Amino acid sequence: MNACCLEAASAQHVALERFAADVRAGLAGPGQKSLPPSYLYDALGSSLFEAITCLPEYGVWRAERRVLERCADDVAALCAADTIVEFGSGSATKTRLVLEALLRRRRLAYVAIDVSAGALAASRSTLRDLDGLSARFVEADYLPGFERAVAARGAGERFLVLFLGGSLGNFAAVEALRWLRCVRRGLRPGDALLLGADLDKPAQQLLPAYADPLGVTAAFNLNLLVRMNRELGADFDLSRFRHRARFDPRTRDVEMHVESTCAQRVRFARLDLSVSFAAGETIHTESSHKYHVEEVDDLAGAAGFRCVQGWRDREWPFLLALYSAA
Repeated sequence: MNACCLEAASAQHVALERFAADVRAGLAGPGQKSLPPSYLYDALGSSLFEAITCLPEYGVWRAERRVLERCADDVAALCAADTIVEFGSGSATKTRLVLEALLRRRRLAYVAIDVSAGALAASRSTLRDLDGLSARFVEADYLPGFERAVAARGAGERFLVLFLGGSLGNFAAVEALRWLRCVRRGLRPGDALLLGADLDKPAQQLLPAYADPLGVTAAFNLNLLVRMNRELGADFDLSRFRHRARFDPRTRDVEMHVESTCAQRVRFARLDLSVSFAAGETIHTESSHKYHVEEVDDLAGAAGFRCVQGWRDREWPFLLALYSAA
């Protein structure tokens, strides 16, 4: 086995061990069962999420694309970056709008960081015909991947960091601030952050985006059980679980859960672990906070960023804002 294969095998082993540890911590302890949302994005999960973005109920993706179509040239004019670093590139379809605008001015380096190999493969396909773009695709958690990009940057290299899609809302408030501060520490004055945030809207508009009638979001959520069966030897019976989406107007959070429909026990053969579920008990798999514009600016400011300009979509309230590293 050559060095590259050994390195890949070692990385897969580490990722599996981390998954096992998170399952033990999130499912076997007291209180609300939960798992980090990053585990939703295996190869199938990433493909299902791309399908979700096509659903008429899921307005987030189209809202951000409409904003980017309007503002990509403005971003290019306001930002002097020559290296673009993106967290959670997905298929990079929207990212391409920004890259094309910047490439009309200068050659670019692009670093895509994603936990999903499938998403990175889709990004590579989307961007492969862009002249003047030197692209690198990093399969890693966001901050470790970012640290690698920061460590490799040249003395005069200017960064534009992209965090699109409203993914900031997946963090709790304290975690969002901590995460943005970690990003800011890796940047230099003159670097920039292009940040997307989904804004507050009525529950009747929000909930169908997370519980669509076709059942694509349900399949995306329940696929986490399939992944645990495959990778950890669990024996989840999917017919005994269902997808649930909830909206709390007080916190402005949409929560996704996998709910047990009966009292049951699930065994993890590879972990020597058994987990009990009561009827109605859930695994919390993802939260999506819906912001007010001032809340996003305050959060970015507390992390050390200064707002340069913001753009909003009115049809599906969404904010895209450019911040400089103050």
